[in-house]
Amino acid sequence: MEPMTLPSPPSVEREALALRQVEAEIRKVIVGQDYLIERLLIGLLARGHMLIEGVPGLAKTLAVKTLARTLAIDFKRIQFTPDLLPADLVGTLIFDPKRGEFEPRKGPVFTHVLLADEINRAPAKVQSALLEAMEEKQVTLGDTTYLLLDPFLVLATQNPIEQEGTYPLAEAQVDRFLMKLRLRYPSRAEEGEILERMLVERDLDVRPVLDRERLAALRAACDGVYLDAKLRGYVLDLVLASRDPGGAGMKDLAPLIGFGASPRATLFLARAAKASALLAGRGYVIPEDVKEIAADVLRHRIVPTYEAEAQNLTSDDLVERLLERVPVP
Repeated sequence: MEPMTLPSPPSVEREALALRQVEAEIRKVIVGQDYLIERLLIGLLARGHMLIEGVPGLAKTLAVKTLARTLAIDFKRIQFTPDLLPADLVGTLIFDPKRGEFEPRKGPVFTHVLLADEINRAPAKVQSALLEAMEEKQVTLGDTTYLLLDPFLVLATQNPIEQEGTYPLAEAQVDRFLMKLRLRYPSRAEEGEILERMLVERDLDVRPVLDRERLAALRAACDGVYLDAKLRGYVLDLVLASRDPGGAGMKDLAPLIGFGASPRATLFLARAAKASALLAGRGYVIPEDVKEIAADVLRHRIVPTYEAEAQNLTSDDLVERLLERVPVP
């Protein structure tokens, strides 16, 4: 690779230490779930919305609420239901009879961190109302557009096993999430610790350790993490191979991938790799950072064909094959 110009080690270590303090506060409440906690921090650094998928009881909501408690910024939660209206999310105009004018009544989307709990329970019109907020960081009420707070982060959860009363997310909306996380059950040891810790209900003291200014500094440090030109090429090769496997010398994958990743995936994969490097205490990205985060960034952007489904192949399987066969610099 080309010679690297790295940030000074003390500055990188200082930023990594701040992130570890956030992690330590989260671990006062959350047992195990290393994967989830690390990815939440990566999303926070990379300015990306997160979609968290898992069966009930895996601490999805609790982890997000605990993360919000470690940040000295606004947090709101909205429970998505089939009867939810767009106005319940973004707000509406209320007529003031004294003034004879309509005044905006802003909804819960006007916050720094929004927990969209069970997002797939809301109908399409509500999900589409979230699109402008997620992508443009603004909301339009009547003929006026209002900017959302900065930072603005959507952390959405969904249950993959229930079908009744749910609405699949549109591809356009799913693509706006930086990562889609899939959670698994805890180990026996972890579940034993959960039992010990949570058998008697108690209030665990989670303190805020990051304010807006400190978070902005961490994000600026993440932007400054060095990404070598060869690794940028590796990111491009992965994304382009998902769109045209045949052109990348993987003709056997061509019948298995219906649609590949969008250009947004290229940008998100690079950003997430930088955040992963900073979290590891490095001022530069290595190939393992890209490979470790690739499945989370690509799994909801690669659509398997019917032939792939007939072979019981998921998008995760296809991403794994891409990672095995795209040359690493």
